This record gives sequence, structure tokens and C-alpha cells, in this order.
Amino acid sequence: MLPSGCGTMTAMTSAPESATIERPAGDERVQPDVPWVTLVWDDPVNLMSYVTFVFTDYFGYSRPKAQRLMLQVHNEGKSVVSTGSREEMERDVQAMHSYGLWATFQKADA
Repeated sequence: MLPSGCGTMTAMTSAPESATIERPAGDERVQPDVPWVTLVWDDPVNLMSYVTFVFTDYFGYSRPKAQRLMLQVHNEGKSVVSTGSREEMERDVQAMHSYGLWATFQKADA
């Protein structure tokens, strides 16, 4: 035997609240947070052949492209070695650090 009031069910009849969704005006579009770039900086420690190896091994660049980027690092002090989202550039910088290279990332416009 059930206590009084426990054997009955009451139906809820409240309607869901309506919501208004505002859409941005035609030229108010969200732009993705790209591009960001990874910069590799010249350092007095790593050999040019090793930097070329890193660029071919990690990024999969052809040897001529890797050598061109390595020479830019050597002669100009830095080179943009990859472009993409912030998260991708964070990953690339960490990888360059794991190879022992000096690297940073920044917005491409900076």
C-alpha cells in the first residue's frame, strides 16, 4: 500500500520559453584567428646542416626549401617557417624547442 499522494502522477503543461536569435549584420562576420606564424631564430649553437635536417624532418620540406629557410635564418637572423592557427603554431614552436632550436610564434600581421 502506498502512502497517500504517492500513487498519482501530475502532468506538467508549461510551454518552453521562446527565444529570439539576433544575427549579425551582413558585414559583421567572425574572422578565424589566423594566420599566425612560427619564427625560427638564428643561434650560435646549431649547425646549418642540422637546421636544414630539422626543417625536412619535422615540416617535410624539400631539401632546397629547407636550405633556403635555413639560409634566411642564418643571414637575416630569423625566418617564418610555418603559418596556421595559433594552436598549430604553438605545436610547431614546441617541436622546434624539442629539436633545440630557438623559435617563437606571433600573428602574421605583427
